[in-house]
Amino acid sequence: MAPRPIWRGHLRISLVSCPVRIYPAISARERISFHLLNPATKNRIQMRPTDPETGKEVPRSELIKGYEFEKGRYVIVDKDELDALKIESSETIDLERFIDIDDIDPLYFDAPYYMAPEGKLGDETFRVIHEAMRHKQMAGFGRLVLSTHEHGIVLRPHDQGMLLSTLRPREEVRDAKEYFAEIGTGPVDKEMVHLAERILEQKTGKFDPDEFAEDHYQEALRQLVEQKIKGEKPVTPKAAPRPSNVVNLMDALKRSLEGGGGKSGAAARRRAAPERETASAAHAGSKPGRRKRRSSS
Repeated sequence: MAPRPIWRGHLRISLVSCPVRIYPAISARERISFHLLNPATKNRIQMRPTDPETGKEVPRSELIKGYEFEKGRYVIVDKDELDALKIESSETIDLERFIDIDDIDPLYFDAPYYMAPEGKLGDETFRVIHEAMRHKQMAGFGRLVLSTHEHGIVLRPHDQGMLLSTLRPREEVRDAKEYFAEIGTGPVDKEMVHLAERILEQKTGKFDPDEFAEDHYQEALRQLVEQKIKGEKPVTPKAAPRPSNVVNLMDALKRSLEGGGGKSGAAARRRAAPERETASAAHAGSKPGRRKRRSSS
């Protein structure tokens, strides 16, 4: 079944435009989750909307939307009024400016989406824009209305299509100064910095999303649930010892360099993977909420 777009409209640069579709670039993976129960009956609690004055339940299908402009006073806005409220960025992404993607602080990136052309009509124009942006190594800045909000967006080539990222508004990003105010500002020992750089070089590698694909807390939680389903006493994993405070920084840097900094977590997980797979296969039939591993493309 083909994925369904969450938005259809036009991409425009100056007088050039083409119809496009937008899809979510991420999906929520399956996790162990809990429901709230009545401790006496173990029945699941149902959250039902009720009127605080009358105490009567109101069907969700009958609920309406209101904005509180004064304490206890609301102006009602119905669905037809919201549907009719459209601005240019509701239907058209106008790329107003082109920028170097590295000029954007990562703090501002919010949600990622894929963009593709809408049918054969927009294919050629889309590919021309894609190739021009790829060749110039630029990203386009524009605006888009999603979920009753206009977002600043950044659009850049990604494989054969485009990657659109919504941006957080400036007022939502906290100023870092108050959090970093107590960090020292004096010079640091150059020799120690050099040793730290050599440790970094020892651990240099390529980004691999598979290295952090496994959620170790969820796996421990899954095992806890399995043990309780079987009526077994849960075996709590032993917590790893906390790192001790560094007394002599120079000595710690030198020993880290001589020992190669220890085995990296990613390498250790790769070596442990066959053991985990063997152990998992032994009791896979009773695992709750086991998700299918998707192949990366």
